[in-house]
Amino acid sequence: MQKVKIPITIDPCKAAQRRASYDGVIALEELSRLQQVVQDQVGEIAVTIRCETDQQGLVVVRGNVQAKVTVLCQRCNDELGLDLEQDFAYSPVGFGAESEELPECYDVVELDEEGEINLRQIVEDELILAIPIVPKHTEASCSFSDKPVSFGDIEEQESKPNPFEILKQLKKDS
Repeated sequence: MQKVKIPITIDPCKAAQRRASYDGVIALEELSRLQQVVQDQVGEIAVTIRCETDQQGLVVVRGNVQAKVTVLCQRCNDELGLDLEQDFAYSPVGFGAESEELPECYDVVELDEEGEINLRQIVEDELILAIPIVPKHTEASCSFSDKPVSFGDIEEQESKPNPFEILKQLKKDS
């Protein structure tokens, strides 16, 4: 199957009635919040999305995202390549509606004024959540060293007289 561009928004109810599925890519340049987190500025994100109705009659948008990104290692400050993969399942609710009746296995996505959901935002949110809070290399492959680092020579300073020595003398005198 040929990879195509994923639509920006879809009507999940209509897509579930058609049992629509999308298998394609989203360019990293289109996801501005993700670009602020990663070092890459170009690349493609593989996305698979299926819209369906579950056994309870709820509309469900299921999918999977895969991406290769580069972030900074928080230990050594070098580049760290991550292979991100995330599965998701969302059930849309009306604009401003309550979502208390939804099963816990579904995340909630709110429909906009036109009754659509933004697929790019969902993909971007899932990828940001897939990045570790503190990304770092394994200890064996990290270039960080526990040895103390100093730059230049530290000069020995002459011992200066204690400024409170005079107070000590005054206390003895009284």
